[in-house]
This record gives sequence, C-alpha cells and structure tokens, in this order.
Amino acid sequence: MTTAEHDAAAADGAAPAPGTRPDTLRVTDPTRVRALAHPVRMDLLSFLDDVGEATATDCAAHLGQTVANCSFHLRTLAKAGYIEPAEPRGRERPWRVVARERNITPDPLDPASRRAVLELGEISVRREAERYIDHLRHVDHDGVVDPGLIPLTQLTTSAFWATPEETVELIEGLHELMKRFDGRTVDPAIRPGGARMMRLFTAINPDMAFEPTAEAAPPAPQQED
Repeated sequence: MTTAEHDAAAADGAAPAPGTRPDTLRVTDPTRVRALAHPVRMDLLSFLDDVGEATATDCAAHLGQTVANCSFHLRTLAKAGYIEPAEPRGRERPWRVVARERNITPDPLDPASRRAVLELGEISVRREAERYIDHLRHVDHDGVVDPGLIPLTQLTTSAFWATPEETVELIEGLHELMKRFDGRTVDPAIRPGGARMMRLFTAINPDMAFEPTAEAAPPAPQQED
C-alpha cells in the first residue's frame, strides 16, 4: 500500500534521521503501521499533505475535532515518524509531514507486519470509497449538476493479463505520470490558472482465482539429417 510513492529513500522500517527529509518514507514495522491505522490520524496526515504545515488549532478547525484530540493524534504520528515539528511561527507550533510520498509495505517474513498492513489497507480503501461517494452526492446536490465537473469525475475498472515485470512497469509508469504535478501542493505560485485539488485513488492486484499462464515449453532441438 502506497501513497504517491516514487523511489524509496528511507531504510525499511526505520524512522528518518534527525534533520533529514527523505523523498519517500518506507514503512514495514507493524507498530508504525498501526499508528497510522486510525481515521483521525489518516485525516490529519492527509490535511498536512494538502496544506504543507498546520498547527493543532488549524487541524481541529478543518477536521471538526477538539484541539486536545488533534494534539494527541499529532504527537502519535510524530512518535511513529510520519510528521515532525515545522519552523515555529511566533508562539504557534506547526507540524509538517516527514515525506509526502509514503510506501507502506508488509514484511513478507513478519506475520505482524502483514496483519498491520491488511488492517491499514481495509481502513484506507473504505475511507477512499466513502470520500468518492460523498463527492458524487455533492456533484448531484439538489439535482443541480455542474457540467464542468462531469469529465473530472471518473471511475474506471479493468482486467488484463500481464506478467509481473509488465505490471511493475505499469505501476512505475503511473508514478512517472504523477511527477508532472510535483511541487504544486507546497508552492501555489506554480499552479496554472484553473487548477483544482484532485483526488486519485488506484489499486491493482493479481486475481488469485486465476492461475498464472504456464511458461512456454522450450523449442525441441533440431535433429540433423
């Protein structure tokens, strides 16, 4: 399970070293994975992704939570290595993400890691599904539909046969396409006119109900006359 990930830049399961800001945060440790598996913490991390940095008061106003509750969950995220204190603004103490790209992957040899990623995956998929349904309801609010939103709202499903190598190439290609938008979240000055905040959720997996295609048999050796 990943969040806008590119090439991993942090060691497996290790928190970033003080003073460093990795391009991608790679997490396999089950304790750190479970620290994120909470709806409020996921909302806080998403909000910090969107705005760059924010105080507990900012987060509380956006999420409709109390400042005390947001402070508690922000500290939990910081302890797990997902966020860190930003530069103080006077008496304000904002937070920022350690890395906007996160690669949360199970350790295949650690059952606890596999279970933790499964739990986080279930929460994440339900959260994204609810967000998309809320958007559809908003678009059709009171029966008035903004025609400009129709081509920007898509749901696509597909099934295809591909080798593991081709699938990895497809995933990496999607990541490359997303790189054209890098920097626009933290620097509004580079956003072109008319740009909107867009949400993209992708999921890909092998269908275990189908066996892989058998490897082709090597050609029979040619017999000499």
